[in-house]
Amino acid sequence: MKIHEKYLKRCLELAKFGLPSAMPNPSVGAVIVYKGHIIGEGFTAAYGGPHAEVNAIKNVKDKSLLKDATLYVSLEPCSHFGKTPPCCDLILKHDIPTIVVGTIDPHSVVSGNGIKKLQDAGKKVLVGVLEKECIDLNRRFFTFHQKKRPYIILKWAESQDGFIAPSTKLEHKPVWITNEYSRQLVHKWRTEEQAILIGTQTAIDDNPKLNARDWFGKNPIKIVLDQKNRIPKENYIFDKQSETLRITADTIDFNEKVGEKIAALLFENNIQSVIIEGGSRTLQTFLDEDLWDEARIFKGPIVFRTGVKAPLYSGTLISKSTIKNDELLIFKNHD
Repeated sequence: MKIHEKYLKRCLELAKFGLPSAMPNPSVGAVIVYKGHIIGEGFTAAYGGPHAEVNAIKNVKDKSLLKDATLYVSLEPCSHFGKTPPCCDLILKHDIPTIVVGTIDPHSVVSGNGIKKLQDAGKKVLVGVLEKECIDLNRRFFTFHQKKRPYIILKWAESQDGFIAPSTKLEHKPVWITNEYSRQLVHKWRTEEQAILIGTQTAIDDNPKLNARDWFGKNPIKIVLDQKNRIPKENYIFDKQSETLRITADTIDFNEKVGEKIAALLFENNIQSVIIEGGSRTLQTFLDEDLWDEARIFKGPIVFRTGVKAPLYSGTLISKSTIKNDELLIFKNHD
């Protein structure tokens, strides 16, 4: 088992290179081993491109070795036609005898079918090596298919005395609590998720751009809650830098379980992950309905004394770091 873990760890390293461009597909790593030596490896290309197994097999110079090799892959090979042909068919074409799989694919069109297809063809298939790590790497994909909602990240910055905004503002723009390095990190995060969501009051008070201008990468889909169509049409939220999804009273019922309805709507729109950067009310909605996976909280050195109180939350602290004079705390939900 230890030797299998060695090569699965390499698969996980490779899979990280495919994030986030592979989304909404999972990012997978594949390694092909012949007599103790890696002869080919690959990871999932940008969405619509070749899968990890295809790239790994392509990188093997002497294809005759494949019939005596072992394929390691962090996620079950697909068995259906999608944007690309089934990876199982390519594995069988090259007669690879042994396949070691990190975890089963949660997608209903795969979910064990790829493993069964390989086993029915007489191949030896071992499943469940570093399974927890393989699931965690693609936690957005697993959450989407298992919970039928996007992976939800709550993000806010609060003052030393626990406020996310002052009592009064002179201009419709953000009052910065954090330093420029923390803000750059937030822009990096935006490139890693499919969407970003704010509430009506944040859109009106701050008029944020919600793009990734301080980092190289794709801008997220902008989602705004605008129950009564109050946000001015010239607001940055409606610029053409990326797609905007406006949620109004005509879209969902805002009277109860608003978070659940929003999550269901995003699922219908095939959005696998979202950062919620809204105000206290929007953030608290998802906290109260227990609809969140991570909370990323910055604590800046500024003191407001009065203002909008930060959300109330309870979770498991998984990371604590310092960015110049800011503190960053990352929590995960108890479940």
